[in-house]
Amino acid sequence: MNIGTLIVDDEAPARRRIRDLLKAEPDFSVLGEARDGLEAVEAIDKLRPQIVFLDIQMPGMDGFEVARSLPADHLPLLVFVTAYDQFALAAFDVCALDYLVKPFDAGRFRKTLDRLRQTLREPSADLATGLQRLLRKLDEERPPAERFLVKSRGRILFVRCEEIDWIEAAGNYTELHAGDNAYLLRETLETLENRLDPRRFVRIHRSRIVNVDRVREIVAWDHGDYCVLLQNGVRLRLSRRYKANLERFSG
Repeated sequence: MNIGTLIVDDEAPARRRIRDLLKAEPDFSVLGEARDGLEAVEAIDKLRPQIVFLDIQMPGMDGFEVARSLPADHLPLLVFVTAYDQFALAAFDVCALDYLVKPFDAGRFRKTLDRLRQTLREPSADLATGLQRLLRKLDEERPPAERFLVKSRGRILFVRCEEIDWIEAAGNYTELHAGDNAYLLRETLETLENRLDPRRFVRIHRSRIVNVDRVREIVAWDHGDYCVLLQNGVRLRLSRRYKANLERFSG
């Protein structure tokens, strides 16, 4: 078995530590290293590793943002690495995802490798579910998202929340509308809603969320529903069920 591995950490000594430990494991092959989250996303997409040792705290884009960007159909096994224990480590145990707390010794590292080998021999369909469960649990403890990572025409972009006009469900994806651009995000509308700041974003329809700062007015439509008119001229149906969500901003 040749297990392709990617090492992601913004500190060179930390990357070197993992690489040196893996030298004693002939069935593991290091495909590459990444120094930050953006490099990690690009490397995972290009190299398709089976295992990723993923540092949590990195400047610009942390390990959880990297995890969110990964497609469920090409999800590597993730081992989160952190120097701190305040990142809700109990959540990792609940979701059966592994983590390493720096500094870790060779014995603890080998236990992680044994667990990875076992998982590869007996793959579970619950890995993606476990990761999503973990991210949802962490969302309950973290502040609202400030930006989202999207892929567009072969490029990887950050879309800041204040740039978003409205959001629409697209099956298991969502479409972020920002000015003249639309970006597809690999998250359901329900999951995304939990990450947004409720003081800025509100649900107006079962398949739409709007940035209240972009709303110009609300006008009557048909069958008792209403229309939300945005500053850019876009009209969105406002269901009676969600009308109160916007009315609370009227004061």
